[in-house]
Amino acid sequence: MIKFGTDGWRDLIADQFTFENVRKAARAYALHILQAGGKRVVVGHDTRFMADRFARVAAETLSASGLEVHLSGTHLPTPVLSFAVKHLHAQGGVMISASHNPPEYCGFKLKGFYGGSATPEMVQNVESHLGDLPPAFDSNLHPIQTFDVQEAYYKHLSTLLDLDILRGFAGTFYHDSMGGSGGGWVSGFLKFAGLEHIALQEIHAAPDPMFYGVNPEPLPQNLAHTMGILKGQTGLAFAAVTDGDADRIGAVTAGGDFFNSHQIFAVLLKHLYDRGLRGKVVQTVSVSRLIAVLAEKLGLEVTTTPIGFKYITEEMLQGDVLIGGEESGGIGIKGHLPERDGILNALLMLEAVAHSGKSLSELFADLEAFTGVRHAYDRIDLKLPSLQVKDQLMQKLNTPQPIAGREVHNIDLRDGIKWFLSDGTWIMFRASGTEPVLRVYAEAASPEEVQTLLQAGLNHLGV
Repeated sequence: MIKFGTDGWRDLIADQFTFENVRKAARAYALHILQAGGKRVVVGHDTRFMADRFARVAAETLSASGLEVHLSGTHLPTPVLSFAVKHLHAQGGVMISASHNPPEYCGFKLKGFYGGSATPEMVQNVESHLGDLPPAFDSNLHPIQTFDVQEAYYKHLSTLLDLDILRGFAGTFYHDSMGGSGGGWVSGFLKFAGLEHIALQEIHAAPDPMFYGVNPEPLPQNLAHTMGILKGQTGLAFAAVTDGDADRIGAVTAGGDFFNSHQIFAVLLKHLYDRGLRGKVVQTVSVSRLIAVLAEKLGLEVTTTPIGFKYITEEMLQGDVLIGGEESGGIGIKGHLPERDGILNALLMLEAVAHSGKSLSELFADLEAFTGVRHAYDRIDLKLPSLQVKDQLMQKLNTPQPIAGREVHNIDLRDGIKWFLSDGTWIMFRASGTEPVLRVYAEAASPEEVQTLLQAGLNHLGV
C-alpha cells in the first residue's frame, strides 16, 4: 500500500518501495498535474541506494503520461529541487528521498508549483488516483530533459544573505552533510559568492548511501564524530549539520555540544528581526514555548500548526510569514521558497554569528535572558515491532493522568497528544506517520527535569 505521510510516501527499499509502486505513485501525480492543467514537472533524487534509478523510473512514467519532464543530472538537495520547480516554471516536482529515515528506506516527495511541499489537499488528490495503471514508456516518443540550476540557486541565495556581514566572519565553520545530497553545496556557495577566505571544513561530504553508519538525521546520537571534532574548539567555531536531503538543519557548538532545532529557530528569528524583517511566526505544535514568548515580545503574531512542513507551507502561501519552523529542523524563511532549506539556514546561522560577534551558545543565552524562558529539551524515539503496537500504545494516552508528580493543566490534540504541566513544562506523544515509531518529546527548565519527564512518559506507556 502506498501511503503519504507528513512529507510524502516513504517505505523500505525492495519491500514496498519498488519500481512498480514508484510507477503507480508517479502516474497518480501525473494525473493530478494534468487535471490542474499542468504540463511541466521536474524530478530529482538524493544519495540513497538506487535513488537515481527510482528517479529515472518516475521521470519515465510522468513523461509517458504526457508531461514535459526535466530530470536532475545528478543528486541534489531537496530545497534545490524545489527551487528548480519555480525557476523552470514547472507545475510540480518529485524528489526521490526518504529525508532523515534510515538507509534502508527511500521516499517519494511531492512539490507544488510554488516550490514547496504539496499541501494536504494536493496529497489527497494524488492519493485518489493511485489505482490508475501507468502507461508504457517509449524513449523515442517521450524524451526526458536534464537540468542544472546550481548557479541560479546560488544567485538567489545571494539576494537573501548579507555578503558584507559574512565577509566579517572570523571563526571556523564546519558543514557536516552526513553523506547526503547537501555535500559540497555550502562550500560551493562560498566559492560562488567570493567568500573562499572563510575557514570552512567539510565533514562527511562524500555521498554515502549508508550515511557513514548512522541515520542521516541531525540528532546527538548520530553526530558523535562531529561533536568530537568540535569538542576541542573555542570561540565562534560551530558546525552546521544537514540531513540526508539537506532540507533540515542541526548544529554543534564550540566545545562539542549539540545545538537543537528550537535553539536554531530562535536565533534565526531574532537575527531576521534585527535585520529589519517582519512577519508572522509559524511553528508546529512540538516546538519550544520559547519561540512563542520571543515572538510575542518582538510584537510578532504566532500561528501553531500540526506537525509536517506542509502545514507551514500552507501558512507561507497565504503571505507575510517571516519564519516558519518545526522541531525536526525544517525552517522556512521570508523571501525564499515556502520550503525548508538546510543550506540557506546553515548560511544564515553563519551570518548571525558574524553579525553579532557572539557564538551560537551566547546568542541563545541572550534569548533565554530576554524571554525569561529556560530551555531544555529532548526526545525519545521508540522503535516498535509493528504499526499495530504503535496504535495500541497511543490509545493508552486518551485519559491524562498526573505525570512525574505534576498535574496536567491543558491538552493539545492538534497532532498526537501534548500535555501541558506547570511552569511551561510539557510532554508530548506522537506516532510517526512513516515508520513504526512512537516519539515522546519533553521540554522543561533543566535537562534533569526533561529526563525525569521522559522516563515518566515511558512508564506511563508501560515500556
